[in-house]
Amino acid sequence: MTIETVGIVGCGLMGSGITQVCAQAGYRTIVMESSENSLELGMGRINNFLSRDVSKDKLTNTEKVATLDRITSTTKYEDLASCDLVIEAVTENLNEKKLVFQTIDSIAPPHAILASNTSSISITELAAETNRPQSILGLHFFNPVPIMRLIEMVVGLQTNKKTIEIGRHFGKSLAKEVIETKDTPGFIVNYLLIPYLLDAVRLVESEVATKEDIDAGMILGCEHPLGPLKLLDFIGLDTTLYIADVLLKAFNSDRYSAPPLLRKMVAAGITGRKSGQGFYKYN
Repeated sequence: MTIETVGIVGCGLMGSGITQVCAQAGYRTIVMESSENSLELGMGRINNFLSRDVSKDKLTNTEKVATLDRITSTTKYEDLASCDLVIEAVTENLNEKKLVFQTIDSIAPPHAILASNTSSISITELAAETNRPQSILGLHFFNPVPIMRLIEMVVGLQTNKKTIEIGRHFGKSLAKEVIETKDTPGFIVNYLLIPYLLDAVRLVESEVATKEDIDAGMILGCEHPLGPLKLLDFIGLDTTLYIADVLLKAFNSDRYSAPPLLRKMVAAGITGRKSGQGFYKYN
C-alpha cells in the first residue's frame, strides 16, 4: 500500500509538528481539530516554525509555501475519509483516545492504517476499539517534532507485519530514525526516562541541591542537552505525572511513584513552559 494522504487528529504542540513534517515530506496532509480557534493556533505554530527555517536559510520561501499548500485544516472527522494513514495526537487520556479511535475507524477507508502518538497508553487497548486491530500501531514522535529525529514504533498484540513494514517506511520517509518496541507500558523511552525525572523532583523536594545545580550536573557531567527539571518543564509536569501514574499502575513499582511536590505543582496549575511556570519561569 502506498501512503499518499495522511490525516492528523489534533493540532496542538505535537499534532502541529506531525502535520508539518508530513507536509514537508510531500504528503497531502489533513489536520483535524475540535475548534477553529485550535486550528488557527496550530497552523500559526506551523507557519512560525517554517518562517524561522526560511530566515536561517534551512528552507526556501517556495518550499515553505509548497508545504503549507499541502495542508488542509478541518473541524470535521468526515474530511479524513480519504486518508491512507490517520495519526491520533490528542491529549494523553485513555478515554479521549478511545473515542477518537472509534470515530476514525468508522470513517477511514478499510485499507487505512490508524496510529497513535501516545507516549504511554496501550496500543492493543486502543486497537480493541476498532474493527481493524491488525492495522493499528503506535507512532510516538518527540517534541519538537520537526527537530527530533526519533519515532518509537509500537507494535500491538495483533499488529500485522504489513502494517509494521508500512509504518517503518513511512517514518523513514519523514527523515526520522524508527525504533521498534513491543506494546509495554512506557515503551522504551518513558520506561527509562520517567524514573530519572521523578528522582530529580525528589532531589528538589528534599533540598539536596538547587534546581540549577541539578540541571547543571546532568548537562556538564553527562552531556545531556537539557537538565531533568528544564526537561520536565518542556514535556509538561501534568503529562509527566499522567505517564508516571500509568506506569505505577502497570508495574506497581516505587520507581514510578510521583513525589508529592510534583502532584502539588500540577494541582496548582504549574505545569511547565505551556503555563508560563514550572520549576523555572517563562515569558
